[in-house]
Amino acid sequence: MAILESHGADEVVTGSCHLLKLENGTTILVDCGMYQGKVEHRNWEPFGFDPAKVDVLLVTHAHLDHVGRIPKLVKEGFRGTIVATEATFELANVVLLDSAKLMEEEYRTMYRKAQRRGEEKKVRPPLYTVEDVQNVWLLPTTYAQYDKTITVAKGVKAVYRNAGHILGSAFIELSYREGPEKHKIVFSGDLGNLKAIVMPKQEQPKTAPHLVIESTYGDRNHRPMKESIIEFKKAVKSTLLNRGNVVIPSFAIERTQDILCILKQMYLDGELPTCKVFLDSPMAIRATSVFNRYVSELSPQCQEFHRKDGDVFDFPGLHLTVDVEDSKRINEIDHGAIIIAGSGMCTGGRILHHFKHQIWDRRNCVIFVGYQAEGSLGREIVDGARWIKIYHEKVRVKARIYTINGFSAHADQNELIRWMKGMKELGDIFLVHGELDKQQVLKKVIRKKLGKKAVIVEEGVDYRLDASRTKKTKSK
Repeated sequence: MAILESHGADEVVTGSCHLLKLENGTTILVDCGMYQGKVEHRNWEPFGFDPAKVDVLLVTHAHLDHVGRIPKLVKEGFRGTIVATEATFELANVVLLDSAKLMEEEYRTMYRKAQRRGEEKKVRPPLYTVEDVQNVWLLPTTYAQYDKTITVAKGVKAVYRNAGHILGSAFIELSYREGPEKHKIVFSGDLGNLKAIVMPKQEQPKTAPHLVIESTYGDRNHRPMKESIIEFKKAVKSTLLNRGNVVIPSFAIERTQDILCILKQMYLDGELPTCKVFLDSPMAIRATSVFNRYVSELSPQCQEFHRKDGDVFDFPGLHLTVDVEDSKRINEIDHGAIIIAGSGMCTGGRILHHFKHQIWDRRNCVIFVGYQAEGSLGREIVDGARWIKIYHEKVRVKARIYTINGFSAHADQNELIRWMKGMKELGDIFLVHGELDKQQVLKKVIRKKLGKKAVIVEEGVDYRLDASRTKKTKSK
């Protein structure tokens, strides 16, 4: 009998990591993501399983909370095969290198300060280094193509289908045998917003006797995309016409590309006031370059931009800022700048530098276009903080704060229900990748609208799967 275990994204949004142990001894890991926000400390904890005994790692997509602990997994003994789409491999390399460089830089800074106090032994080394990331790609890899069946382990087949979340994202249909019986389990990964700007609509599975599904927005529905774009445009135009600057904390992958598409369309329609747009994130610049290489996997609007201009995202007035000194000079601009910078949850990166120089000025605005995890600085600002602490300095929040959730790359409650309802056969439902209160709401909605009993997956629990039932037992 197969056993499902969760070692991340259990009653929280980040840290996706799910283990499937089959009766024949095969062990499959789906994603190995980093914890963010208030649960970040869990990244340094033991996995809860032996990485050396994992046969294959299936990656749904390249967001840090789905790939961020892969170098740690390899450091601790994983030597199996990694399976993902080609675009996911490219983006994962960008994400992991950026993560490693930031951690190494933070370690060097903390170590220098500790040396002056004689406390260098107290400084925790980075979770992994650039070299550790490079070692990941020395392992065997398999490129998955959408809708093509591949063998990923003995007696185990997988089909990757487009999840419409970010470039290369997939939900995974796993089929395996136990004795004479065939079994199937579907891992949703993160499902995309049906009204996404850059990504196409996600595909629909026909059956899911066992379904492990994300629940990030299980308690709500997104604001209509059209309304969100109108609000975004209004915030940008009013701030620029008020001789202010616009600061946009943005995730490097998918959200940044959404914003660039909107700004490009504003420019083409003559709606964008005279300004300079700065993409101030080396990681986002590299990711955007990857998106441009996979135009056929993007939305019809993006394909039309590329057909006309030879580039999906570029337009006059857009500046790509790689160099640190160029980034610092942006804040010398008194007005007329749109600054897109990471990190998306404001937990580090260049956005902090821009907050320090911009957020205290009432002429300016900050537009949040993505999810802000509990414990992150972004969540603090969204929740109405009047003062924030940046680089050990208190800064007054006077800029106008906009939170526009309609741009989410995640499916909302209605879309999650619609996706599940479209299956001819739907069995056991396991809720992961969501805050507990939101999962509890979704669980009730699933019971009401689908007549199904969903399970909120807990850490340290074995879920034993067979054709007729799910058993839950505490793992040792």
